[in-house]
Amino acid sequence: MDDIRQRVSVRPVRFLDRLRLHMRESGLAYTTERTYIHWIRRFILFHRKRHPSDMGIPEVEHFLTHLSEDRDCSVGTQRIVLNALVYLYVRFLELSLDGLAFTQAKRPRRLPVVYSRAEIASILSHLSGAGRLRVQLLYGAGLRSAKLLSLRVKDIDFASNNIFVRAGKGNKDRTTMLPQALVADLRRQIERVEILHSQDVAEGFGEVYLPDALALKYPSASRETAWQFLFPASRLGPCPRTGVVRRHHLHPSALAKQIRRAVRAAGIHKPARAHAFRHSFATHLLEAGYDLRTIQELLGHSDISTTEIYTHVVNRGDRGVQSPVDRLSHVNAEIRAPAAGYQLAI
Repeated sequence: MDDIRQRVSVRPVRFLDRLRLHMRESGLAYTTERTYIHWIRRFILFHRKRHPSDMGIPEVEHFLTHLSEDRDCSVGTQRIVLNALVYLYVRFLELSLDGLAFTQAKRPRRLPVVYSRAEIASILSHLSGAGRLRVQLLYGAGLRSAKLLSLRVKDIDFASNNIFVRAGKGNKDRTTMLPQALVADLRRQIERVEILHSQDVAEGFGEVYLPDALALKYPSASRETAWQFLFPASRLGPCPRTGVVRRHHLHPSALAKQIRRAVRAAGIHKPARAHAFRHSFATHLLEAGYDLRTIQELLGHSDISTTEIYTHVVNRGDRGVQSPVDRLSHVNAEIRAPAAGYQLAI
């Protein structure tokens, strides 16, 4: 249950707790909150636990330069750290960071790992049941693994053929496509969730975690089938915030382990990553001729430049571009075959 927000007092004393509360009141997603807190803590430790209000532009520049020159961080990582420190100083402490000058990271952003259609079919052939359905959704709907595992029963809308993705990047709700090939399997999965939930209720359990605002607004919703996770954990466990024994969703490590086993069994020599199926979703849509704007909306990217990276990994063979070496076979065939009516001298 490590994706459940830590409880913070309404009048926190500790600096990082006050910062957490400010982030929640600002509507930041929990993943963003955790990432920012992580880097802000590292910034404080790097400067020997000096209070951020006693530091400023020189210390921020020193830390960002250290990450680039000494830690060889990527461009993306340095940008995340910069965003975290800008939030800390500009939005929380209300101090200016104008005129920052630091060494820019040079390690470029790596191209995403993409599986071919044949490789995905081979991976799926080594999966079954709910494990297979999870990977099919990662690929078929372009979901991030965290959003896949946090899906509730009510987020599958068969009537509109949509999957609702709650509190995505930017803490915004969005929809993505519901693959028609998975409708029957999804209905069966929901039936399994209903049976498991009924057993939990019969044994005196049956509650599921809800964010604070929802838990207050709908106090009985935590025991309703609609709010149960689509892919529940195999065991009950105590909530880290309240101690209430609940059934949470499957842990990300279990999903990652299933994918690693399937990729190895398929004999594929590429990194075994859940996110690679999302990359494959976008790349294969681009190869099929869908425009970037459509793919951007399906992925939930706020900036189309993020989506444009898939243009660098698209299979150009499917786009009508032929490599020069592929034409050599035709030339060799013409050399080997004599012209009609021509007789070789003996």
